[in-house]
Amino acid sequence: MRLFNGRNLVKRLKMSFYDFKINKPNGEKLELKNYKGKVILAVNTATKCGLAPQFKGLEYLHKKHNKNGLVVLGFPCSQFLNQEPETNESVEKVCQENFGVTFQLTEKIEVNGSNTHDIFKHLKAKKKGFLGTRIKWNFTKFLISKSGKVLRRYSPTTTPEVIEKDIIYLLSEI
Repeated sequence: MRLFNGRNLVKRLKMSFYDFKINKPNGEKLELKNYKGKVILAVNTATKCGLAPQFKGLEYLHKKHNKNGLVVLGFPCSQFLNQEPETNESVEKVCQENFGVTFQLTEKIEVNGSNTHDIFKHLKAKKKGFLGTRIKWNFTKFLISKSGKVLRRYSPTTTPEVIEKDIIYLLSEI
C-alpha cells in the first residue's frame, strides 16, 4: 500500500486557484477557470456572525471594481458557532435581503478539519495565518492574483475597505 504519491503532491503544489471547481448554492457547477485573468477576493462568510456587516463592504468592492476585473467569492461556512444557519437554498436570498449581496456565493463548505473543501486546503497551504493553516474565524479573506497565485491572507477583522488598496494595485498590473 502506497501512502505517499510524490507526483500527486507535486501536481497539487503547482495548482492555481483557477484549477478548482465548486458548486453554487443551487448545485450548478462553478469552474474557477472562468475567472482566469481576474483578481479574486475569496472569503468564508456567515450571515449570523458579528462580522457579517462586512458583507456590505465586500459588496461595495464588488460593485466598484468588478468592471475592472475583481471577483468577490463568498464561501458560506457554519463551522464557527453555527453562525451560518441558512441552507444552500436560502443563503443567497438572505444575503441579498439583509446585506445587498450580488457577488457570487458558493454552496456551504467546511474550511477546517477532515472535510475541508479542496479550495480552502489550497488557500491555507499557500498562505498561513496566525494559527498556522487553520482558519481562525468567519470572514478570513484571501487575495488571488490574475494568474491564480494566492498573494495575501487577511484576518477576519480586516475590513474590506482596508484591502481595497491592494485590490487596486493588482487590478492595475498588466
